[in-house]
Amino acid sequence: MSTSKIKTVVEEMVRPFLDDNGFELVDVEYVKEGSNYFLRVFVDKEGSIDIDECGRISEYLSDKLDENDPITEAYFLEVSSPGAERPLKKPDDVRKAVGKHVFLTTYEPIGGLKEFEGKLLSFDGEEVTVEIGKKKHSIPYDKLASARLAIVF
Repeated sequence: MSTSKIKTVVEEMVRPFLDDNGFELVDVEYVKEGSNYFLRVFVDKEGSIDIDECGRISEYLSDKLDENDPITEAYFLEVSSPGAERPLKKPDDVRKAVGKHVFLTTYEPIGGLKEFEGKLLSFDGEEVTVEIGKKKHSIPYDKLASARLAIVF
């Protein structure tokens, strides 16, 4: 089974439990590191998520994976928070981050830059506006290579 298919199947398995219990699915990764495979599920909730909640989700998902057995290789299951520098994978993630400090990268230079770190001022579904110092930068959403929250030191 392809990596993208595994991600889709895992998302479908875990989403009902997450929705019923007030959690948000941030991302699913299935990667090979060295000789080992890892299935990583990143979850969050309003406020924050703790290790006991990650454990409950892991137990639920482990049981579902055992029942359905979609992955043929041996793998390690990890369920965790996305962390303070949470990736912004979907348009809705970007909308929720308006007003927060972010780090964005683009596929090609925009105004001579490929990296933008500053306050996310707005997102209208087509374009993000980020303020760096006193300068505002508008970036087409489809030109974003990656986006994440950023910690200000």
